[in-house]
Amino acid sequence: MELRTWPCPTCAQDTDFEQPPCGDGHTDDGGECPEWVCTACGAAYTGGDAHPVEVRAWHRAA
Repeated sequence: MELRTWPCPTCAQDTDFEQPPCGDGHTDDGGECPEWVCTACGAAYTGGDAHPVEVRAWHRAA
């Protein structure tokens, strides 16, 4: 399995992401599957080329 290091919004640090076997046929024509999973927490990322994600906390007024 291929590993890539990207910022994980759940872990709040750079972590390794792995690409699980593609069951959707993305790689049938030699392309790359857009699905990646953080090896530390299991957060899923879809999109291939990951870019940093801004995580914001939202609070509701009482």
